[in-house]
Parts: sequence; structure tokens; C-alpha cells
Amino acid sequence: MHGPRLRVPIAVMATLLLMTASLSSPLGGAASSTAGGKPIPEHVFAPYFEAWTSDQMATVAEASGARYLTMAFLQTATTGSCTITWNGDPSATMSAGLFVGDLANLRKIGGDMIPSFGGYTADDTATEIADSCTSVAEIAAAYESVVERYNVTRLDMDIEDNSLSNAAGIDRRSKAIKMIEDWAKSHCRHLQISYTLPTGPDGLESNAIAVLQNAIANHTRVDVVNIMTFDYWDGITTDMGGAAIGAAKAVHQQLASLYPAKSSGQLWAMEGNTIMIGIDDYPGLTEVTKLSDADRLLDFARSHGISTLSFWAIQRDNGACPGTNGADDCSGIAQKTWAFSHMLKRFTHD
Repeated sequence: MHGPRLRVPIAVMATLLLMTASLSSPLGGAASSTAGGKPIPEHVFAPYFEAWTSDQMATVAEASGARYLTMAFLQTATTGSCTITWNGDPSATMSAGLFVGDLANLRKIGGDMIPSFGGYTADDTATEIADSCTSVAEIAAAYESVVERYNVTRLDMDIEDNSLSNAAGIDRRSKAIKMIEDWAKSHCRHLQISYTLPTGPDGLESNAIAVLQNAIANHTRVDVVNIMTFDYWDGITTDMGGAAIGAAKAVHQQLASLYPAKSSGQLWAMEGNTIMIGIDDYPGLTEVTKLSDADRLLDFARSHGISTLSFWAIQRDNGACPGTNGADDCSGIAQKTWAFSHMLKRFTHD
């Protein structure tokens, strides 16, 4: 399968956690004076937002009705760095405070953001933080810096392309997430972790399953397995709604093998499903996710108790470029502006 393309242009910690939780952060920052932000709804529609644009989250949320946005992407500026930035911009570090004011405005209208690490370009160029940085403690500190800067309660890990085969990066990521989860628990912070992974119509491929197996081996809690149901590149799949639902069913069975102690309902509650609205990157122009496909997936997600629905990307939710595939700013199909968002926003509820 050709990997999905979420693109951008362009020390003993466990003991330390227990000993110092009430004094300071074991990952390097000051302990939070609050218990953290408001949890993401149990069932949430959170489309990806192209954070390299000049668009404002609150403005887009008001117009589209999508109150929760998955912000793409956080990565290092260069390979080998341990400093997290927005979209590889060396000036857009956590200390720079990008999006702080916009996020405050988004929260005023009842929304929130989910920062996403990685994405196709970062995963392709080893600027995904766990691929780039060889220090588990520094990776965990980068995660903490995002949680504290934005007071968020979910982090998304977009793992695709070369990141799926980087065994060292996979293991560092799992270990660092375990550390940030322990840190959050010791600081009474609610924190969820989402793993966004490529899938075929028949479920996760072996490399994506190996990512989850590594998380399990490192006692890393995975709250959401968010599958990317697009860019199959198989020359066969044309029923994108059916493929998204079929993949969800297959992943449910795979999760049952990975997490045998969980009930069927708990496994469905672990699943997320991310479509690419309109025409995806496949050059054959045959992988087209229409409004009817999104509606079918919405019904399925509601009836099965899926956690998260998303799509790539909210700036594409318009009909400005009929016939164009893989554009960043339009869906490639004839549609009304915000048509997908207006439909899927109904999924969000506690």
C-alpha cells in the first residue's frame, strides 16, 4: 500500500516522578499550578488544520462548525534536533507562543485543539521528534512543553512513511510517551494519546501493528488508534465509504488480538477514523470520498461507539478546484463550502 500523505509544505525518570511530583516537573519544566485543561469529548470530530497557513483556528471553527481541530504538524527544524517546532520553522518553537491567542479565542467558543506530531513530510525526512532526537528524556520534555504551553489534554502521533520502519524511533517514542503519561498522572493532568496510522481496506499492515506492539511492550497507554482511510494506491478501491468502514471493522479485530483484556465496546472506543475529503493523492483520480461516504461513516461511527472522526484537512472543505487531486486548499469535488464539516460536526458529544 502507498502510504497516506498528510503533508506539510515544506536519569531514572520513574523514581524521579514519584519523588518530585509535588515540587517540579521531572521532565525539566515547572510543575503546573492547575490540573490541566478540559478533556476532549468522548466522541469528537476533530479535522486536521493546516497550521502553516495564515488561517485562524477560531475563525475557521466559527465558519465551519468544527470546534475541535487537530493541528498539523509539530516536528524538528532539522534532523538530529530535539527542539520541537511548528512545521519545521525554527522560529516557531514553544517559547515563541504561536497559536496561544488564537487557541484562547477558540476555547471561548467551546472548542480546543489537538497538537499532532509528525505528518508525512516529517516522517519522510527524519524530523519527526522521535526519529530526530536520540534522547528519550528530551523527547518526553518536548511533549511536556506542548502540553504545558497550550494546556491541552490530547496529543496525536502521526506515524507514517519512514517512521513506520525506524525501529529506534518507534521505541524512543513509546518510552517517551510512557514518561509523559506518568508525568501527567503525577501532576493530576488528564492526557490522552492518539496514534494516527495508515491502513489498507483490510486493516493495519504489519509495520503499523508493530508500532502498537512496541507501545504495549513499553507499557505505553494508547487511547486512540486513528486510522487514515485514504491514499490506498491499490488501483482497486473506489468505494471510499465502504473501505473506511471495512478498515474500521478489520482494525477492531486486530485490536482484539493486541488488547485481549478489553471488551468489544472498549475496543471500538479506542478507534478513530480519518478520511481525506474529495479526491485524495492517488493520481488515478479514482479514490474520491464524497459527502455520501462521510455520511455512511458517521452513521457507522455513531452506532459502534467510535471515539474520533477526522478528515484531511479543513482548509480543503470547499469546491474551488473540481477535478484536482491532493490539493491543500480544496477538495477537488463540486461541493458547498464547509459541507463535510457541517455534516460531521454532529458527531461531537460527551
